Amino acid sequence: MTDQPEPGSRPDAPRLTTREAAELLGVKPETVYAYVSRGQLSSVRAAGGRGSTFDAEEVRTLARRSGRREPSPAGGDLAFRTGITLIEGDRCFFRGVDATELARRYGYEEVAEWLWTGELRPGARFTAPAATLAAARRTVGALPAHSGSTDRLRVAVTAAAATDPLRFDLSPEAVLSSARGLIPTLVGALPELGGPEAGEAGSLAAALWSRLTPEPADAASLAVLDAALALLIDHDLAASTLAARVAASARAHPYAVVSAGLGVLEGPLHGAASGLAHRMLREAVDRGSAVPVVADHLRTGRRVPGLGHRLYRGEDPRATALFALLEDVPQAAGALAAAREVVATTARHTPLHANIDLALAVLSVSRGMAADAGETVFAVSRTAGWIAHALEEYGERPLRIRPSGQYVGPRPPQPLPRNGSGPDQGPGSAN
Repeated sequence: MTDQPEPGSRPDAPRLTTREAAELLGVKPETVYAYVSRGQLSSVRAAGGRGSTFDAEEVRTLARRSGRREPSPAGGDLAFRTGITLIEGDRCFFRGVDATELARRYGYEEVAEWLWTGELRPGARFTAPAATLAAARRTVGALPAHSGSTDRLRVAVTAAAATDPLRFDLSPEAVLSSARGLIPTLVGALPELGGPEAGEAGSLAAALWSRLTPEPADAASLAVLDAALALLIDHDLAASTLAARVAASARAHPYAVVSAGLGVLEGPLHGAASGLAHRMLREAVDRGSAVPVVADHLRTGRRVPGLGHRLYRGEDPRATALFALLEDVPQAAGALAAAREVVATTARHTPLHANIDLALAVLSVSRGMAADAGETVFAVSRTAGWIAHALEEYGERPLRIRPSGQYVGPRPPQPLPRNGSGPDQGPGSAN
């Protein structure tokens, strides 16, 4: 669920000249070197000692952090104004407020309302319409037993859409009404693994807990889950969020927007990344040490899951917040120690820091959850973020996200293709 850099150096990565970096950042060449002196940008001396070169992806990340945008290709926009999330200085802000502080003080539903409207609704709770929930449960129940959580969520969204005849109303009031019913429907449609929810009655985190593990909930564990839901709501234009905005640009209804996001989420480099961290941490706990587990990954050239994030130089602030809450969960002590050993062991090879996938893995491993539990938490949480971006996109001109293709095929005109049976046989030949 994180956009991760490859560990170590990338000698084959594209590099930019000083002038190209300055153009991308929208600044003077002198300012580029000022960024280098302040540690905001790294440089490598060009061959022959003339000037410096810069990693293209690092420059693009700095451009996004500083508010600079690359010029859009003719025909469409690839950079969007947004008032939802800012990632800057190794911190994440929701509408200008530190996301970790929001997650410490407010529950998921309250943070979702803040993201959608810019207004805080203390005690906000989402309720699934009875008919919608029943339809989603019937549809999910018809799936094969081996179906994953994302499979279930995708069909639940489709079922919910079919029960909403007003889904094509894209006014903010209608979209928010649909969202407040859809999110608890997604949770309620998942199979229940445990008994009655613990904690504050009616909270989404409490309802989701019994869909993630048969173990009974406690207040400290629910606090971690609720904070994780709040922290994962949005993270700027991640791959699934971009897909959601493209759908909204085409004026797809909010259920279709969520379906677009879920489709991208299944990629192993996005939503499924937490499952890899879970399996690695589970192995480290079972073996009593993270050292051989990390060594196996490095020996085979595999990335160590749960480490590194292209948007943060240090530890993912969302992971930091969850690790602090996990200290209050007695059952998490072993997995938490293993996670810290993973970070320390890997640091001997490459300086990577923990991301939120590793923190989610501590929760899932320590509380008897399946490997895809983190993906479920991510999908449910990020639904609110996709809706927030859809609301923004509905206010823009339609179909504006239309990048231009760079054609690399044969130059026209080319001769009409012939039937493969022979050069003299037309498409209607019987031979």
